[in-house]
Amino acid sequence: MARYLERGASWTALAYGPGFALLGFLAELFTGTTHAVAWVIVGLGLAAITAPWVYARRRFLTVQVTDDALWQGRERVPLQDIAEVTDVGAPTGARVLGGGWTTPNKYEALPIRLTDDTVVLAWAKDVEALRTALRDARTA
Repeated sequence: MARYLERGASWTALAYGPGFALLGFLAELFTGTTHAVAWVIVGLGLAAITAPWVYARRRFLTVQVTDDALWQGRERVPLQDIAEVTDVGAPTGARVLGGGWTTPNKYEALPIRLTDDTVVLAWAKDVEALRTALRDARTA
């Protein structure tokens, strides 16, 4: 069961390209000349280049807290390995969960102390909700 889930992107982003193409086609209807095939190709092309972006963001930027683990992208940290999530200072050079060098853009860092006394940086758009979910999952 997911106690906290933050997707990196939504699949609805795939509809933006075809929606743009539809608007372009409708605008052409008012000018008298329409290029329906061209607008279909544009819509499909935009959707095709958006799909890998959405897939990558969902794979590498999804944050999830389950009953037994914290998932940061593809990295899994068992909850029993987490010692503390509040009042933890982030030392310089702390490892970022998920495999990146830094926290992703538009995400905030949450320092977490592990049971081996190392500090790692978790990240989320809503750090307080992540902290609460981790605290609740550890005590349950």
